[in-house]
Amino acid sequence: MTFKYKNVYLNNTYTIVGPYENNGPLSSYFDDNYKDLYCEEESWEKAEVKLLTESMKRVLKKNKMTKDSIDLVLSGDLLNQITSSCYSAEVIGKPFLGVYSACASNVEGLIIASNFIESRQVSTCLCGTSSHNTGSEKQFRNPTEYGAPKPKTATFTATGGASAIISNNKSDIRVESATIGKIIDYDQTDALNMGAVMAGAAADTLKTHLQDLNRNENYYDLILTGDLGLYGKEIMKEYSKKEYDIDLSKNYNDCGVMLYDLKKQPEVLAGGSGPVCSALVTYGFVINEMKKKNIKRVLIIATGALFSPTFLFQKQNILSIAHAISLEAI
Repeated sequence: MTFKYKNVYLNNTYTIVGPYENNGPLSSYFDDNYKDLYCEEESWEKAEVKLLTESMKRVLKKNKMTKDSIDLVLSGDLLNQITSSCYSAEVIGKPFLGVYSACASNVEGLIIASNFIESRQVSTCLCGTSSHNTGSEKQFRNPTEYGAPKPKTATFTATGGASAIISNNKSDIRVESATIGKIIDYDQTDALNMGAVMAGAAADTLKTHLQDLNRNENYYDLILTGDLGLYGKEIMKEYSKKEYDIDLSKNYNDCGVMLYDLKKQPEVLAGGSGPVCSALVTYGFVINEMKKKNIKRVLIIATGALFSPTFLFQKQNILSIAHAISLEAI
């Protein structure tokens, strides 16, 4: 399902990251950072709430707005019951929709907000997301203190908060179109190889987006997947070419690969993941390059592994989904 928009604009963004992201190649594109994973809080979960709350409050200030200027808040994260988003939205104190598509949650929120704005039901939305490396590991796998070894296919959940203001107020970047993906079962059960889990969903959403709009892959200056990582990126390229004859050899990259220096930061293994991973790359690197007119058309395909430890222990496959949003510099 694909939508076209005529009156939706991205007005401003704010990104705040943890130490690993700040040591990566995109550090100069982020607005702020913390030197350790606790972010001056008592727990990793409280640290994530702080990261998201600060990104929301500061994007308002950056855009010279107050909380009263916001009609609707949309946010999603990885903590159970999207806890970070709920606590952060309470601070803003405006109508709130919590969303969940795992690591694709941010783009899901942007699509919902864009549809509200295009239909003129609301005029201004605050969209946010967050994730935290050790908080996510504790919830989905093992606490870091356990010291469980990981294979090279594993990805590294990004730590940060990212927020954006989108509205019907014209700016130099517009939301041009978006595609809602469908749930894909790629017959994967390895929770430490999420790139393989999500690549099929990313390719399916890309194919749908291009077909619905009668475009080919060269329409975009840059096509980005959310967090397939080093190995999932290669699966995406091979699968897209084999199944759909889509050539991603010239204008494609993955946010999880871009966020870190995979040679200098071996601890991140196959690259970044988490809902904030694609948001940091989009709101940091992509938006700044679009404002400089170095990039005009970008398609962000956020990828999400709908991973439940409970179902995995019952030997069920890990499902996945991908949502896409097209941004255009004007």
